[in-house]
Amino acid sequence: MGSVGLLPKKYKAIVYDKPGSISTKIEELDVPEPGPGEVLVNLTHSGVCHSDLGVMTNAWAALPYPVQAGQVGGHEGVGKIVKMGPGTDRSGVKMGDRVGIKWMAGICEACEACRAGADASCFNGKVSGYYTPGTFQQYVLSPANYVTPIPDGLDSAAAAPMLCAGVTVYAALRKSNAESGQWVVIMGAGGGLGHLAVQFSARGIGHRVIGIDHSSKKDIVLESGAEHFIPVDGTENMADEVKKLTSNLGAHAVVVCTSNNAAYGMSLDMLRFRGRVVCVGIPEGKPLPITSASPQLLVAKELQVVGSAVGDRRMAIETLDFAARGVVKTHFRLGKMEELTEVFEEMHRGELKGRVVLDLQ
Repeated sequence: MGSVGLLPKKYKAIVYDKPGSISTKIEELDVPEPGPGEVLVNLTHSGVCHSDLGVMTNAWAALPYPVQAGQVGGHEGVGKIVKMGPGTDRSGVKMGDRVGIKWMAGICEACEACRAGADASCFNGKVSGYYTPGTFQQYVLSPANYVTPIPDGLDSAAAAPMLCAGVTVYAALRKSNAESGQWVVIMGAGGGLGHLAVQFSARGIGHRVIGIDHSSKKDIVLESGAEHFIPVDGTENMADEVKKLTSNLGAHAVVVCTSNNAAYGMSLDMLRFRGRVVCVGIPEGKPLPITSASPQLLVAKELQVVGSAVGDRRMAIETLDFAARGVVKTHFRLGKMEELTEVFEEMHRGELKGRVVLDLQ
């Protein structure tokens, strides 16, 4: 157990002060003491995810409890370990290490999901920013065995979105069953998850990528490596457009990175024989069924629909390695803690390109 120098007694944190609406507030909190198996991390950056918006506004029907006033959100944090709790000397991390905090703040490692390596489905997991203090703050506690090491040479601000957006789309693409050279449609291709999915797909795996999003996001989608772009505005039938680009056969996989219900409604029609839809984005409010998912279609074309949550610890390390090697790069802008409410409003309007990373220093 140890610490670096004299730590402050108070620090700044952003809380959801009016859950159910888009509203945040900066408060001063007491610096916590790490308990057994924990480390104290001085965070310098945190990405802002659409999931944070859903949690803050209680917009996800699947959430078991509404978030409470005073909740610190965020789950894409990067910082340095400044204090080690008892029993962490053999945890694999040490004082001064730069580490990341993910969507899952900690897992039980004992349930069926954990034994299967499905971290995000842990029956007893602690979700960062939802009933567990998140990363929109300058200091946070974390299990020493669950922080993710940040590679040397990878900028902290660029690393932050990789801890959720990056690893989420990387895991989804691995579950798509699409091989290099095959057609993959990324829906919501210009968003925070989508533009990373395009890069992983086109540059990391070697898929032929068709990006779908609003016409205002065409440039970022093509710059990320998409072979073709289809705008949602002005396109009468997107499934037909996908088929035209794929010799009238359809795509091998569709990865839905957007939370838009309409995207799910048309996803199956874009697939060829034995194609697969990978569900990533979670619609707000009451989700609608995939309207084209008739048993007849599923049986006739032997289609598959699978869900994909954030990846496990190994995938997080692999994702950061891709970023450190420059294979994928987050398109982001830096924001201040005071700007978070404005960022959420921009996100809610669907105007956000790429990602926003908060500078917490």
